[in-house]
Amino acid sequence: MGNHRKALRTTAVGALSATLVAGGVLGTAPATQAASNGIRFVDIAGDGGTVLKGNVVTPAGADGTHRYPLIVLPTSWGLPQIEYLAQAQKLADSGYVVVTYNVRGFWQSGGEIEVAGPPDVADASRVIDWALAHTPSDARHIGMAGVSYGAGISLITAAHDRRVKAVAALSGWADLIDSIYSGRTQHVQAAALLNGAGALTGRPGPELKQVFKDFFASNLAKEPDMLAWGRKRSADTYVGQLNKNGPALMLANAWGDTVFPPNQYADFYQKLTVPKRLELRPGDHATAEMSGLFGLPNDVWTDTGRWFDHYLKGEDNGIDREQPVQLKSRSTGGYEGYPDWKSVGRTQKKIDLAGTTTIHANVDSGADGGVVFLSSVLDQLVRVPPIASMPLLPRRYAAVWQSQRYAEAQHIRGTAKLHTTLTPTEESGTLVAYLYDVGPLGLGKLVSNAPYTWHGLTPGKPFGVDLELFSTAYDVPAGHRLAVVVDTVDPLYIEHNPSGAQLTFSSPAGDPSYLSVPLREN
Repeated sequence: MGNHRKALRTTAVGALSATLVAGGVLGTAPATQAASNGIRFVDIAGDGGTVLKGNVVTPAGADGTHRYPLIVLPTSWGLPQIEYLAQAQKLADSGYVVVTYNVRGFWQSGGEIEVAGPPDVADASRVIDWALAHTPSDARHIGMAGVSYGAGISLITAAHDRRVKAVAALSGWADLIDSIYSGRTQHVQAAALLNGAGALTGRPGPELKQVFKDFFASNLAKEPDMLAWGRKRSADTYVGQLNKNGPALMLANAWGDTVFPPNQYADFYQKLTVPKRLELRPGDHATAEMSGLFGLPNDVWTDTGRWFDHYLKGEDNGIDREQPVQLKSRSTGGYEGYPDWKSVGRTQKKIDLAGTTTIHANVDSGADGGVVFLSSVLDQLVRVPPIASMPLLPRRYAAVWQSQRYAEAQHIRGTAKLHTTLTPTEESGTLVAYLYDVGPLGLGKLVSNAPYTWHGLTPGKPFGVDLELFSTAYDVPAGHRLAVVVDTVDPLYIEHNPSGAQLTFSSPAGDPSYLSVPLREN
């Protein structure tokens, strides 16, 4: 298992580095362009005097006699301070002072990686202080935005610093634990990517190293400490303070985000009482925003600009009157608007998981969630998600249930929910549930999945399992059927099935097993 995890970390870091270098993010071209645009590179004293490397872009002709709205952009995990230069220039051209900075512990900024802990939040406030003192920015109109790590820091800062009036949190997290430890299961490829990228481009401190060590080792004795560590770094923990402070919050994510799945953003969105907007699109982690980082047309960044124009400049651009939940299906190219998250997939259709089925653990049946980044990007670009043949799945290792063929297209929107009764032969274990769109030849395209792990239960004693699959928007063509598959091994997750374990799924009288599928109302 140790070598397997090391290989995953190496692969993930290599894939990330190759992607960024190919795209120019780690190259020198953006820096050259920055110089020609008059970007000012600065040192900013963060919390405790830690030096943060940043850059400032001001509107053309700014002479200090006029104050402009301020936007602060903390960098993503592992990326340098030039990450946002293209967007910073666009924002400056439209009348903003923009300060982007490398978060502590990465690249040339000082300190150690804190994972959106209190020093990172204090740093963001110090950056705002610096901008108000050294740029023609307006203290009454301050916004923050960021992709991934920058999104998480922006949300938590808005909960602690009332000066932040608007936030665009792109491909971020609201609940860190529910992102990489959902279903009490380690998302090993996602965590390996973060761990490897942090070691490659930054300086993890002793606390972070220990957290990752305990995480990969499945150290249950340390689980309470890990949960407490994650809660401190989750915007969801501070939702009450956010609602009190009242910043306008725009949340954007991708259906296939393998680092920060969309469920936790949707749950967080429902708790907010501030002006808010939720956008979900096809793709994986940060892929929906990526083209905008190179200055290309991009829906996410366009809406980010509109969000700030309305809530920081007061422009009547109509974004506040649009349906606040905007979804783009993985199967079609258009957007759909909803008044709230509860209206998404309001109709529920159940697939009965009838009978009693026993499977053996420890073997990958061939049903899996794919590979971090690669699989969801393929789905985003050419609509080819992970595929499995339903007739060829070995029933010894996979439980399979299928619906009837649908005479009409089924528009899945939202969160499918599994309910079943499970009897394990061991006290600990892991299962992974999948939902497939199955064509006439029996080939299934992955619609969604989610893992579930238990510990310390009585072997041979049945218990109820209620599991939310990752939220999605997918259209099942007429003539196809849906299939529910459950097995015990998936490369995306660490599994906890002892050797020789067996799982029995049943549907007792009075408590039938089913998968509830959310459908759009036509």
